[in-house]
Amino acid sequence: MTITRFAPSPTGLLHVGNIRTALHNFLLAKAAGGRFLLRVDDTDAERSKEEYVEAIRKDLAWLGLAVDGEERQSQRLSHYEEAFERLKAAGRVYRCYETSQELELRRKVLLGRGLPPIYDRAALDLTEADHAAKEAAGIAPHWRFLIDRDEPIVWDDGIRGPQKFEGDRMSDPVIRRADGSWLYMLPSAVDDIAMGVTDVLRGEDHVSNTAVQLQMFTALGATPPRFAHEALLTGSEGKLSKRLGSIGVDTFREQGLEPMAIDSLLARIGTSQPIVAEPSMDSLAAGFDLATFGRAPARFDEAELLRLNAQIVHQMDYKQVAGLLPEAMDEAAWLAVRPNLEKASEAHEWWQVIAGDVPRPEMTDDDRAFIAEAAAAADKMTWDEAAWKTLTGALKESTGRKGKALFLPLRQALTGMDHGPDMNALLPLIGKDRAIARLRAAV
Repeated sequence: MTITRFAPSPTGLLHVGNIRTALHNFLLAKAAGGRFLLRVDDTDAERSKEEYVEAIRKDLAWLGLAVDGEERQSQRLSHYEEAFERLKAAGRVYRCYETSQELELRRKVLLGRGLPPIYDRAALDLTEADHAAKEAAGIAPHWRFLIDRDEPIVWDDGIRGPQKFEGDRMSDPVIRRADGSWLYMLPSAVDDIAMGVTDVLRGEDHVSNTAVQLQMFTALGATPPRFAHEALLTGSEGKLSKRLGSIGVDTFREQGLEPMAIDSLLARIGTSQPIVAEPSMDSLAAGFDLATFGRAPARFDEAELLRLNAQIVHQMDYKQVAGLLPEAMDEAAWLAVRPNLEKASEAHEWWQVIAGDVPRPEMTDDDRAFIAEAAAAADKMTWDEAAWKTLTGALKESTGRKGKALFLPLRQALTGMDHGPDMNALLPLIGKDRAIARLRAAV
């Protein structure tokens, strides 16, 4: 069974890049009939907040990403300790004491010599007496994972294809801080093993992490999952945008956007597939294929999102939106205004056009005379579903007006606007009394 996971840190709200990662892992699992898991990476006790954990759950649910299981790293510390002791016994972790300033100086020296700026493993030369002296001085060690540099690290990436890293050009990563807290690398590998994760889909900025973690899986006696690394998001201007880091689910909700519009866009950008408004998560999952992902940055375009949102809204029936509409707005009114909406919330504005007050338009003397004749004609009419056709037909015959000269002044007087829903549908909803009152007010 395919098992994927989404592993956010609850140190803030999800942003659009996080959402895309979660969505792709969800679709990868669902396309194969598998499971999608949530792993809350909350080992940073100082920065992790329970309110963010709740927000993450709420956001995933709103987007339609149903979670099949959840783990909290803060509840699994004993598992990391056990794995750490195993690596220590196997000689795959070692103690170091350099400060960040010392490491930065060494890095600059290596760069000046034209050498890879990797850790020189100086701590491996320390004797037990050296370690005892550090301990006596109150200096706690941080711990690094010892990369096996005898063989290159290779894997077949699900998006990027064959990957190869030379171990002798990589730094042994710090996996545990001097205060005993964990960095990302080891807990993530331990959890992937325990949770049975078969596929890890994440951003291309994690490629070098994967090279290290593959060795961790092997050192822990486990088969690594399949890895795939997708291109990062860019803004519509074609550059990496800091603004993308501030766009989150709360922003989308506040803007009145539909979850399926967001899902439809984020599922397909960066792929060779057309970006269309899909009606359901099932239809998105059915077409999800890593083989369609490209290497070029994926461009997030808010204008495209609004286009998709409009398509979604135009497919929504009355039952889907009834709870969001003005209380008196019925199905006929919804169907009349729906083609003019980008967001369902805009129905409130059009209900005002139907049932509220509208501004008096500025008109020429000729148009005012025309509207006065329209008011008189409307007063004599039988009002039914064909009211607009009847009214315009009578006025065309009596005034000789046609086209824009006929229709635009009428629309302006009846709605206060130059454009809008089909008047055939709108005028019966406005009603005879209100329509006549608006025509007379325009005069």
